[in-house]
Amino acid sequence: MSSRPPVLLLLLLTGLLLIWPCARGQSSWLIDTVGLSVLPSSTVQSGTTVRIRCRVIVSHSDSPDLTHTFQITRNGADVHTLDTTKDSVEYVLNQTRAADSGTYRCHVTVRGKQRTKDKSSTETKLNVIGLQTPTLHLDNPSPYENEEFKATCRAPGEKGSLLFRFYQRLKHREPQLIYEVMSSGNTVKTTLALSHIGEASLYCDCGIRLTSGTQRSNSSTEIQVLVRALNITPIMTVIPSTDVYEGDVLEVTCKVEYKAREGDNFELFLKKGGRILKSTNITILIHRLLVQENLSGELECKAERGNVQKETYIPITAKERFSKPRLTVWPEEIFEGDEFRVTCTVSINDTEKVTNMRTYLYVNGVKVADNASYSVTANAKTNGNYTCRAQPGVPLDTIIKESEAKVVKAKVPVSSPVLRVVGDTLVLGKQFQLLCHSQNGTLPITYILHGPNRETQIRNVNKPGEAVVFNTSAIFKSTDLSSFLCRARNSENRPTVVSGQQLLRSTTIIEPVSKPVLSVRPDVSGISEGNNVTLLCSLQRGSAPINFTWYNVENKRPLYSETSNKLEGTYRLNHVHRLQGGKYFCVSTNPAHEPKQSNAVTISVKLAAWKRGLIAVSCILFLLILLLVFAFKTRLLHFKRKRTGNLSVKSVGTKAERLSLTQAEVNEAANVTPGMMGKSIWSEHLSGSDSDEQNNPEKTEVQYAEVQARRADPNRVPERVDTATVYSEVRNSQQGVPDPADSRDVSLTDTVE
Repeated sequence: MSSRPPVLLLLLLTGLLLIWPCARGQSSWLIDTVGLSVLPSSTVQSGTTVRIRCRVIVSHSDSPDLTHTFQITRNGADVHTLDTTKDSVEYVLNQTRAADSGTYRCHVTVRGKQRTKDKSSTETKLNVIGLQTPTLHLDNPSPYENEEFKATCRAPGEKGSLLFRFYQRLKHREPQLIYEVMSSGNTVKTTLALSHIGEASLYCDCGIRLTSGTQRSNSSTEIQVLVRALNITPIMTVIPSTDVYEGDVLEVTCKVEYKAREGDNFELFLKKGGRILKSTNITILIHRLLVQENLSGELECKAERGNVQKETYIPITAKERFSKPRLTVWPEEIFEGDEFRVTCTVSINDTEKVTNMRTYLYVNGVKVADNASYSVTANAKTNGNYTCRAQPGVPLDTIIKESEAKVVKAKVPVSSPVLRVVGDTLVLGKQFQLLCHSQNGTLPITYILHGPNRETQIRNVNKPGEAVVFNTSAIFKSTDLSSFLCRARNSENRPTVVSGQQLLRSTTIIEPVSKPVLSVRPDVSGISEGNNVTLLCSLQRGSAPINFTWYNVENKRPLYSETSNKLEGTYRLNHVHRLQGGKYFCVSTNPAHEPKQSNAVTISVKLAAWKRGLIAVSCILFLLILLLVFAFKTRLLHFKRKRTGNLSVKSVGTKAERLSLTQAEVNEAANVTPGMMGKSIWSEHLSGSDSDEQNNPEKTEVQYAEVQARRADPNRVPERVDTATVYSEVRNSQQGVPDPADSRDVSLTDTVE
């Protein structure tokens, strides 16, 4: 059996499968609307069940397989997402609360086989009215004053961020907010303490902040609170008195009429200022102390139970039997090498008890004297902290007082300052800086600069190694530098003067160059080719070394440059030629870097003497030649006029024949006009063949003859030369003999050069 039919059938089925989608066509669909609805209403009471329904309507050409993704948001945050093939979805809020309030929107994404589309609904607001009434619980409804207790406020069923507030209401007074706290849950527990003794009531409420505003709940049920007084105020006594002398023994008793129980966390303190002198956990405290001068002030007895504190104060006056030593140093300003004296003084208030007062002087803790006065010459070793100690005899020898430390540091006298120019170089006519510095001297140091024009500048130095730089005006004479004086002092009574004479020895003074003068040797009026020319650039003043540079105005490049220690420089032009003529100038400069330019000098180079003589001789010879030529031409013109009538022409039988002067006539004309260049004698005649004559008797032909003249004899004197061109016109006859009647001179032109 042949296999061909099944193969054909298979190919046919394959073609049908390929053609079927094309014949069927691609399905199309469109999202018409996305709707969002809130049921039962957009405004409901708290606890109501709310259904938020979202539906999408899609138009299509057939029944495509579409997947819908529903995304429901509240205030821009996702609250519900679902993928389904259905065209609607419902989001249920059971027992709605105020936190469910907000703006809802539904966004639907529709996915087909080949493409995806999405669309959103309009916004719909849900407003849930009302908050649950909170409840309040206290762990201790009868606390002591300022005693802490726990309070718990709960809003059952609420959600979101809630603001809880606690209030206290006293009799015949308005409620008072005593505490508020934000909580992410519906319960908050906190610690409260009440200071008002007696009856009061506490309650709480809660609130939530929404986009539409803030909602507040009703207040909780009020709880009656009885705040009890805590009788722990201490009683304090002082023996022998609150008015005592230093050295006396003082006994302080502090007690509390309170029956402390185990676990009461009770404590009793005795304080002086911010320092605790003694403490105990029982209700009585006794403390003895030696009275010192710093005991004057208030003694404080403080009782504490938990966070409740009660205190009692007693002022104490502690008198000094003798004063604290006072140390003095004279003089106040001490320099090394000066003698100074340290004195210790003590005032005695109780002369009956204080006897045999002794004083001691110490330097850096080392005793240097057993009396109240100490004198020494200041140097580096005597610097330090000086103190004085005073101690009375028995029975008060335990009282030792020490003075405040006195720092003694002898100043180092300022050394003679050094005055110099910054850079050690000064250019006259320019501003410069002066540096004044003392090698030694205790800071601060004051420097005073005095200038030549009574100018005064003051600078203070406070940092080690710092030097003072003064900006000064320009000077124009080196001797003015000696007028500067610098004073340095670190005491009003110790001025130091430095003379400016040292500036002249330590300073390099540069005087700028003056305007140069350019001179020429020899004088510009006597310069000829081949001469040697010297350009001298000279100055009136200027400090060496001086650089001289010569320029030609037409050439911007320098011709020559040299450095000299003199006030002049030279540039030599050897064997000058005429091309070296022109305008020259020179520029001079020195280390002042202020170049000056001279005025330009014009140099004219004349021809050499032999060239001028040769030109003169040539001119004379040229004039003589002109005279000879003029004379020759004059003679030749006369000769031509005379010979014109004697010229003869030979007849020509044919057109090829040429009519010309006889050789003898040409030779004669050439001999008569020696030296003439370019002279031509042209002859013109009329010729023609016999046949032409017969056929056209009026037709003529002009022929010319050219004669070259030989050069004139140079040994002969030139004469005036006439340049004559002679044209002869001859009409040929049949026999070749010119007809006298028809022959005539055409033209005769004389040109005299």
